[in-house]
Amino acid sequence: MRQLYSYFRSSAAYRVRIALNLKGLQYDILPVHLVRGGGENFKPEYLSVNPLGLVPALATEEGPVIQSLAIIEYLEEMHPEPPLLPSSPHERARVRALAQTVASEIHPLNNLRVLDYLVNRLGADEEQKLAWYRHWVNEGLAGMEALLAGNPQTGSFCHGDRPTLADCCLIPQLYNAVRFDCPLDAFPTIRRIETGCSEMQAFRDAAPENQPDAE
Repeated sequence: MRQLYSYFRSSAAYRVRIALNLKGLQYDILPVHLVRGGGENFKPEYLSVNPLGLVPALATEEGPVIQSLAIIEYLEEMHPEPPLLPSSPHERARVRALAQTVASEIHPLNNLRVLDYLVNRLGADEEQKLAWYRHWVNEGLAGMEALLAGNPQTGSFCHGDRPTLADCCLIPQLYNAVRFDCPLDAFPTIRRIETGCSEMQAFRDAAPENQPDAE
């Protein structure tokens, strides 16, 4: 049985859970609490899995695979059906670019480490922290909306009419945007795609509230 080191609220782990579910792969969750006791991810037993102290990590026979996009690409290579990337190089590049817009441009500015640093090291108060979060989410999603709305390859999902790597990244980011009360009315294409994904069991089963470590 596959084992995924995960935290229920981690956007990156959420991406991998969606991908595993879309591919119909069975897995066990190994919870790693990112807050309790200063963060279980910084304990020696987990640092031996991922020295960066980040989730997710996927345990394999050859050793752990880290970084959510690398894990999903690994799953794509090991279990190519159903595909999460299109067949043509240009279309695959588009899907990867959409995924990276979330994973490299939006998420890093708003993950737990950054928010904790703003508060605990730079002295930001709650209002300032939320202003930071909402600003960068709005900037990133505005770009994402333009990429999606302006391209005829956008279909029911980010690319075409079946979910791809891009949807695996977008949905967790939207979940957190809602959690932090970010306004989303300016992004109708994104909201339409979100609605379509929410109708699929693979996405629902991956949601934070449905995880064994949910609080």
